[in-house]
Amino acid sequence: MAGTRAAIRYAKAVLALAREQDAVKTVYADMELVKNTVSQSRDLQLVLKSPVVKAEVKKAALQEIFASVHKISSDLISVLAENNRINLLGEVARQYVVLYDERHGKQLAVVTTAVPLTDRLKAGVLQKVKELTGKDATLKNIVDESIIGGFILRIGDLQYNASLANRFNDLKRKFSYN
Repeated sequence: MAGTRAAIRYAKAVLALAREQDAVKTVYADMELVKNTVSQSRDLQLVLKSPVVKAEVKKAALQEIFASVHKISSDLISVLAENNRINLLGEVARQYVVLYDERHGKQLAVVTTAVPLTDRLKAGVLQKVKELTGKDATLKNIVDESIIGGFILRIGDLQYNASLANRFNDLKRKFSYN
């Protein structure tokens, strides 16, 4: 978790700098690009984590990959490379997006279900999230058949587990203690 804390600090610093230079939206688009690129490329993740590849090589590769980004985003790559934290780039980008969304009243709600959600259920979940938090949310549905039925809803640090697997585990614990 130390890496996550460091990523949050870097993300906050980048957001503050972007605010000063009136480039918050532009940097947000850059961070979305970085986040998606890093998360979708297993090879890039391996290079960033590799202790064998030198920081300068990583920096040069990233600046080539992200040549079209704003100067603030490019400088972030340089600072992370200089501080031997280049492996945090994807997490810094993800944290920036989270901070940006929080500032604009948006959040990510992750719903884990045994089967894919229908459009009607998605709308209902989004409405319930808005009721509970007062904020709009982007919904991400994860299908996990092991929960058997029901759902698990995660919004930030909050989690509501209404899965059948959880209820079965509760019953199992109750019977095993008696």
